[in-house]
Amino acid sequence: MPASANLLADLLAEKGVLLADGAMGTSLFALGLEPGQAPELWNEQHPELVAKLHRDFISAGADIILTNSFGGTHHRLKLHHAQDRVHGINKMAAEICRAAADEADRAIIVAGSVGPTGELLMPLGALAYEDAVSAFVEQIEGLQAGGVDIVWIETMSSPQEIRAAAEAAVKVGLPYIYTASFHAGGRTMTGLHPEDIHGITTDIGDGPLAVGANCGAGPADTLSSLLFMTEAGPSATVAVKSNCGIPESRDGQLHYPGTPQLMADYARLARDAGARIVGGCCGTSCEHLAAMRQALDDNPAGPRPSLETIIERMGPLSFP
Repeated sequence: MPASANLLADLLAEKGVLLADGAMGTSLFALGLEPGQAPELWNEQHPELVAKLHRDFISAGADIILTNSFGGTHHRLKLHHAQDRVHGINKMAAEICRAAADEADRAIIVAGSVGPTGELLMPLGALAYEDAVSAFVEQIEGLQAGGVDIVWIETMSSPQEIRAAAEAAVKVGLPYIYTASFHAGGRTMTGLHPEDIHGITTDIGDGPLAVGANCGAGPADTLSSLLFMTEAGPSATVAVKSNCGIPESRDGQLHYPGTPQLMADYARLARDAGARIVGGCCGTSCEHLAAMRQALDDNPAGPRPSLETIIERMGPLSFP
């Protein structure tokens, strides 16, 4: 088992539940990123602001921080004419994150964020599986060169794309976690149900360090997915990073309505429903994350919540 996998196992054994960080993209928007700009290019243009965000998440209590590399494949970077700088952009993203982690007074796991290519794999689209693997290898090699501990494959919809990213991580020699985004009637856009999250890559390398859900339509939906995932795989390490509520458009900008208190309650419910890694996705600020840290530290574990309890405390699901 790689040392980085041991670090995750050791921290889980020590703390029981780990806190992952909050939102990268929406937090950078708050720091001045303009709509249509690529967050990944800020690793080159504003490394000090990206570093500050990582440090702020650590100060808020995060045990795991994700690199600013979600759209780091050449498929995504070509939209910003940066497809020839994949390795360098991802390496810099990892270096900035690594430096912030190494400054901390405790062990921090640096996870290399790998999002979807934005292309549909055959037969639904034109992207061949082998080409997807190659694109992810190119990205992950940059992340490895910058010093990430693990690969964090996130916001996925297609099981085949999850497999391609996992295969790439193993080719590069890094352990991996993957999470899918469940929001279309409780499934991903390609129809994957939460209870089927576990078996996607068991034959790739040593299998995933953790599986789970991120993004989606808010805490109630994420927690509903979590109930399915933990029931289907009681012994699995499950990670959730929920959006901070369903966004609303105000003056041309997205506003996420979830309060720090709501996200703190979500963190408690997630732990009680069996999640071993809990964090936030879009709209989750350092203030939210600090409230989540305090909620996990100050409140003993409770009984497994029912779906009715989740809806009562988080609000209605976005689907019937």
